[in-house]
Amino acid sequence: MNVEEFRDFCLSFPNTREGMPFEGFFKNSRSILVFYVGKKMFCLLDLNKFDSCTLKCDPKLIDGLRELKGVDKPFNLSQKHWVSVGLNGDVSWELIQTLVADSYRLVAESILKKNI
Repeated sequence: MNVEEFRDFCLSFPNTREGMPFEGFFKNSRSILVFYVGKKMFCLLDLNKFDSCTLKCDPKLIDGLRELKGVDKPFNLSQKHWVSVGLNGDVSWELIQTLVADSYRLVAESILKKNI
């Protein structure tokens, strides 16, 4: 998997867009690509490294996921709601796809709940 394949997968979800909102906020922030559903983030990654992505996660699943090789605490986001997932081969593409889809779903559902 390369960055374009990953990007295409993230953009395949309904009402998804991408952006680079952190330019100038912290060191190396110009290369952080964020995927949104509505105005809320569901995935982010460093384009210069493309070694991991950060995903929203059900808090009940986080401890179990972190026991897996390649899943860790996120950089600069809540450890209660986010995980960092390695893209270097330790985590299967199938599991990455599932975690990205779950992240999208969690965020999309939270937006729907607020609009009801």
